[in-house]
Amino acid sequence: MHVLVVDDEPQILRALAVNLQARGYEVDLAATGEEALRLAAAHHPDAIILDLGLPGIGGLEVINGLRGWSDVPIVVLTVRDSERDKVAALDAGADDYVTKPFGMDELMARLRAVFRRHQPAPEDAVVRTHAFTVDLVHHVVVRGDEQVHLTPIEWELLTHLVRNPGRLITQRYLLQHVWGPQYEKESGYLRNYLAQLRRKLEPDASQPRYLLTEPGMGYRFVPDPDPPPTASR
Repeated sequence: MHVLVVDDEPQILRALAVNLQARGYEVDLAATGEEALRLAAAHHPDAIILDLGLPGIGGLEVINGLRGWSDVPIVVLTVRDSERDKVAALDAGADDYVTKPFGMDELMARLRAVFRRHQPAPEDAVVRTHAFTVDLVHHVVVRGDEQVHLTPIEWELLTHLVRNPGRLITQRYLLQHVWGPQYEKESGYLRNYLAQLRRKLEPDASQPRYLLTEPGMGYRFVPDPDPPPTASR
């Protein structure tokens, strides 16, 4: 399992890195909110331990940014212990809240708990529509009886959308998380790649059914209300 730790206190970053690695986790470290969003987009961690009081982009903004495209488990770790701060973090999309000073065993238990709550059912790894099927584990897309070749960027865009059925994913976050923060205004990239995806996957690319544009905002994957059943084994 891969954990991203975000805190502006170097000693806490070091302590968490040592303890997580000793328990078999892979670890990324970030000292700012901007770095946290970049690493989350690049490495897709299985969970995030996040301080609220960060320089630059604050912890709540990081949660809001992540929740635009990801349901990664987030455990907030902070000195802020007021009920108002806890409610704000949980309402923004955090999964749990631990205050400093903290016990390492308790934090690890909280982390294991959010992993369990977010463990997908086996069928969630495959997204089925009446036009195409996306196997998120094996990185395979099938349309009809034929496998569809996607470029790495097309795959990244498609997975961001199908992992969040019905949710609007903004242009800015797709550009940041697929191409990088420096591309967040290059909306032409998105239009071109979404057009390619539609030609490969939609029954009628000129009238998309599944990969929809929300003008001026972003894109949305709309699943079938009656998806095809899982194939028998």
